[in-house]
Amino acid sequence: MEVVKSFTLDKIFKLVLGVIIGSIILTISAKIKIPFYPVPMTMQTFAVLLIGMVCGYKLGIVIVLAYLLEGLFGMPVFANSPEKGIGFSYFVGPTMGYLIGFLLAVFFAGTFEYKKIFTTFFKLIFAVSFIYIFGLLWLGILIGWEKPLFKIGAEPFLLAELFKILILTFLSSKIVKFNKFKNII
Repeated sequence: MEVVKSFTLDKIFKLVLGVIIGSIILTISAKIKIPFYPVPMTMQTFAVLLIGMVCGYKLGIVIVLAYLLEGLFGMPVFANSPEKGIGFSYFVGPTMGYLIGFLLAVFFAGTFEYKKIFTTFFKLIFAVSFIYIFGLLWLGILIGWEKPLFKIGAEPFLLAELFKILILTFLSSKIVKFNKFKNII
């Protein structure tokens, strides 16, 4: 009976620790930015994919949800908060689609197996594409479909995105060995 309790407490501790560390990583990655309009370039896509690779899809989704809820409830965790607002009013701004896309990106990044460099690269491209798909859809709703959405909401980020994905691809064999949190949930 005592072994079961300590195992459960150990699992809960690892889960809470994983969510706290993941949320901190996402917050720090949001603050590493290059200002663009209407969406800043940050390291968040790198962090989302890394979290999925290390933690798996279950814990990854919990981490991203915790991060999004922190921002919704007014904590200055998003890229341009607090200077451009906090909470719900910031969340429904130009970056909302990208932030929601984090959920699918972390899901796929956490679901895939990373064994071969070539397939790893394309799996990460697939996972990150959901961030841009949701981001562009929301931008279209927010600023209008007649605007050059791809040119302002994706194109400026593609070269940096390629670089981030290449780093993750070449480090993938080391990253997946570090997945101590993958089977917590």
